[in-house]
Order: sequence, then C-alpha cells, then structure tokens
Amino acid sequence: MKDNRLLEVKNLKYSADGKEIIKGVNLDVKEGEIHVILGPNGAGKSTLANLIAGAVGYEEPTEGEIIFDGKLLNGKPIYERAKLGLTIAFQEPARFEGITVEEYLKLSARNNPDANIEECLRKVGLEPCEYLHRYVDESLSGGERKRIELASIMCMKPKLAVLDEIDSGIDFVSIDEIGNLFKTMRDEGTTLLVITHRENIANIADRASLMCDGRIVETGNPKEIIKKFEKECLTCTVQNPEVLKEINLNK
Repeated sequence: MKDNRLLEVKNLKYSADGKEIIKGVNLDVKEGEIHVILGPNGAGKSTLANLIAGAVGYEEPTEGEIIFDGKLLNGKPIYERAKLGLTIAFQEPARFEGITVEEYLKLSARNNPDANIEECLRKVGLEPCEYLHRYVDESLSGGERKRIELASIMCMKPKLAVLDEIDSGIDFVSIDEIGNLFKTMRDEGTTLLVITHRENIANIADRASLMCDGRIVETGNPKEIIKKFEKECLTCTVQNPEVLKEINLNK
C-alpha cells in the first residue's frame, strides 16, 4: 500500500531565549488533503509553521525531524524547501517595494507554465484590470496583500502550502468563500496545512489537529477536534489569559 504522507513531523522540539515553545510535536499531513491545525493564541502554531517552512531563524529545530516528500528538511533554508515544493503564506503578508502585482505573480509562476495569473487573481476575488499594475506595497490593504499572496501560491502550484492565519483580516465575505478557495487549491494539486484559531475554518478541513501549549493534543475528524477545542481550550486560563482576567474581575 502506498504511503501517502507528504509531511511528517517527528518529536519536534524548539526553544528560544531559554523557553521551550514546541514540546515534542508529532504530525503527519497526507497528500491531497486540507489539514487544519486549530489552537488558541500562544499555542505555538505559528512557530510550528515557521519550523516546517524553514523561515529565517527557524531552519533547525532543537530536536526532532521534519520530513517532506521523503526528504529530511532539518537545516535547509526556506528557498531550498521552496525548490522541493513547500511554501508558506505568513500571518503578515510581505510588501515588495517597486514590484507590481503582475511582476510578482509572474515570478511565482516561473516554474509553472500552465499558470494563468489573471485567472488566479479572479479566484481570490480580485479583478486583474484593477490590480495587475498596482505595487505590492503599503498602498494595498493587509487583506488585499493576503489575497495576492494566495494568488501567487495558486500560480506557483506547490506540493504543500502552509497558510498561517490566512483568514485573519482578509475581509472574505463568508466562510464559504474561504472554503471554496481552499478546495480549489486542493483540487488543483496543492496540499494545504492551515493554521488557525477559528473553529469555523476547521470545518473546511479533511482532517484537523488540536494544538495546545506547544503540543499536538489530538488529530482526527474536524467536528470532534472543534468540540474538544471549545470544551478544553477556549476555557483554559493557561492558554487564554483573557479568560483568567474575566474570572478575576468577576470575583
């Protein structure tokens, strides 16, 4: 039987400034799925995303292994991981002074001869005639830059896209719009690992993992993971100091 695990994370640990942030994460992402990591703010989700992608400063975990498409990623910089077919959309989308949206998307599509940059823009809800000649800088809102970043990933067509809090501030009309976009990306050949703290995003997933306090607590059916998140994480005073603050105010 074929092993369809595209990404494997084995006993991953990561420390910074003397503090352990990732505490032995085990995770697998199957080829062709939308896999959501759900957890409260401060759970270590973005740190895990950066470690998987090899973002600057996160190339080497303290302990454990990251295996992508059968290859060990430990120590590889972000550009080498990109060559293997792994990319990330960061929580805060990048700005590129002096580069137009058209130039940016053409760069993303350079290894994908079938890419249609205008169609990719339309799929993320932007009209090419309004955006192709604009610059990818502060003149665009954060939501517009996130949509353009998603369009660039569609042009690139990587094997795996890690989307870190991609729904945050993106001004999507509805959860259905986000879901349809994710499913389009999956159906066009990109496996998705989506990082979020919103339960409704997890409903889009084929599988979901619950992350709390630097660990993957459970992986399984998204509906069951959401129930566990609502029952155990949203009321947790360790992961949600606002809950503790509210309790103290009501004493």
